[in-house]
Amino acid sequence: MLVMALPWLLVLELVLYAGCFICGVITAASLTITQGQFAGRCMLYGGVHLNASGQTLTVESSSSASLCYFVSAISVCVSIYCVSLILYWIYASCADDDAKRERSGINVTLLVCGVVVFFLLVSGCVLRIGREHLCLSILQTLPSLFSCEEAENKTWASPYHGNQFSSGLHRAEKSVWVNFFFWILIVAVAAVQRRHGARFRGADWNAAETEPFFHRPSRP
Repeated sequence: MLVMALPWLLVLELVLYAGCFICGVITAASLTITQGQFAGRCMLYGGVHLNASGQTLTVESSSSASLCYFVSAISVCVSIYCVSLILYWIYASCADDDAKRERSGINVTLLVCGVVVFFLLVSGCVLRIGREHLCLSILQTLPSLFSCEEAENKTWASPYHGNQFSSGLHRAEKSVWVNFFFWILIVAVAAVQRRHGARFRGADWNAAETEPFFHRPSRP
């Protein structure tokens, strides 16, 4: 019923919002789990070294925890915004026959998209550069390794256990860039709706349900 009630461009936009919601959750969860593996320390732009025995990796330096919180907060806020929009349009399509999407509403959507795209770009760059800085430190500490992922199998000094730190940071980064790409598509879809003056009218099928199955012939 929802697909029948909404224009296909708006349905496409809502599908993209759903994808953005999932990406935001993955980013925040992956980054939070990685922080948990390092006792709450943010390993973006961090460094490692070997302990006195030369057999165990430990943390030499780390970024402020607020840096990871910043990236996670952006992803969480974007996810909340996306699910709120989805719920709003579901409600509007089912409950409000006079609901419309005016040109001004699309302008607001484009403005919000611009802000979100900017912060996702910042988040993606922070994750990319921060992860590469950490990996460079690991490869310099352990020249025998060919990739940062191999360090996940190394022994880490307590209370650290980085058995999935590289895959977690990589997953968070990839989710941010996918999220960024989805929002670029949302901008394009909203721009098309604005150009054609798209207006959304609520569920006409509600009225159709009250019509009789058989119409009486009109009298002369």
